[in-house]
Amino acid sequence: MWNGKKKAITFSFDDGVTQDIRLIEIFNRYNLKCTFNICSELLGKAGSLVHNGKVVRHDKIAPQDVQKVYAGHEVAVHTLTHPNLTALDEQEIIRQVEEDRKALTKLCGYEVVGMAYPCGGVNNDDRVAKIIRENTGVQYSRTITSTYTFDKQENLFRFNPSVYYVEAKFEEIVDKFLALETDEPQLLYIWGHSYEMDAEYISWETFERICKKLAGREDIFYGTNKEVLL
Repeated sequence: MWNGKKKAITFSFDDGVTQDIRLIEIFNRYNLKCTFNICSELLGKAGSLVHNGKVVRHDKIAPQDVQKVYAGHEVAVHTLTHPNLTALDEQEIIRQVEEDRKALTKLCGYEVVGMAYPCGGVNNDDRVAKIIRENTGVQYSRTITSTYTFDKQENLFRFNPSVYYVEAKFEEIVDKFLALETDEPQLLYIWGHSYEMDAEYISWETFERICKKLAGREDIFYGTNKEVLL
């Protein structure tokens, strides 16, 4: 399945924020792979958010730095401007997705084929997935609905992650996966936003400790979303 291995781990982080630089240092330290979902029209913009009672920076990576910052990982679509696609007509869905994909492809120097749906709440449905599948170059798209499982999924255009890394169950799910013995393909898919560690939903130190726990296993394939899904 994955270089002869039955288990795989991938990460997916959204928004293309400057905290990704610190996050990538952790991933690279432990040879972990991540897909970063980016809104190309928002690149280079400064901003802040209030999360967990704290003001955290939400500054986007500069467009000219995208290729260098995300080297060794995967860049994927997060739409041009981060709208909820379920509220848009077909033409605008296609524009938001395909123009972002084309812009990121140009910035990265390789064909961008992945995606994560933007916005919280109900941010995807069958209509949107069908439009993307039939009218863009995207080959998979991730939701924000945690399954807490690792089983193979058939619908790559509404692909559900195993766990959101700020959830209380995060380390429990990690431990369950590491202990798993299986003859069937099993994928641990973890997602989030790197600025959430500045907001202390989970500390940088805790996240790094869990990454260290996940790393270096002979029975596990470590890949980007594209590498594990396609």
